[in-house]
Amino acid sequence: MGIPPLRALQGVSSAASEGEDGDPAARDPEELRAAAEEALVRKLRTRQLSVSEARQVLRTQGLGGPDVDDVIDDFLRRGYLDDESLAQALVTAGIERKGQGRVALSRALAQRGIPREVAGAALDELPDDDAERALEYARTKARSLTRLDHDTALRRLVGQLSRRGYGGSVAMNAAKTALTEASFGSGRTGVRFVDSD
Repeated sequence: MGIPPLRALQGVSSAASEGEDGDPAARDPEELRAAAEEALVRKLRTRQLSVSEARQVLRTQGLGGPDVDDVIDDFLRRGYLDDESLAQALVTAGIERKGQGRVALSRALAQRGIPREVAGAALDELPDDDAERALEYARTKARSLTRLDHDTALRRLVGQLSRRGYGGSVAMNAAKTALTEASFGSGRTGVRFVDSD
């Protein structure tokens, strides 16, 4: 009773594998497993999944207990699932595309079901330059805030940095530095006079 090759799963029809009344519990166990594997393969074609996410896909297809473990083991052996490479990819994307700090990255890994030890290993490989990344992000946002009074601009920028996962002192230092640079760079003193009628 071996696992059918994945390419053979593409021909399995979920309608054909359901019982006469459409109840997934009435399915033949072999067909149920094949349909669950097919659903997992379809998901994996669109994005990389963690082992935890793959388990959830299989469970929603009606597969249970030992069958889920067997399918997961098979997909791990074949290299279709790999939490370590997924964690590395998420960390890289979080830094390069979203400018996230360690806290936000850790949260994103946890939300995807990456085990704590795997997430910790991926985060440990990061250079300890949260302050530099925070300042880089703050500089891109500070220019648009120079029209506001200093306290409001500072509060907004610190909030944006905090939401990106930068800690309080890192966010505050980056925001202050970026706003100072932006106000000097624009030739403004930070004081704005408004004409009144």
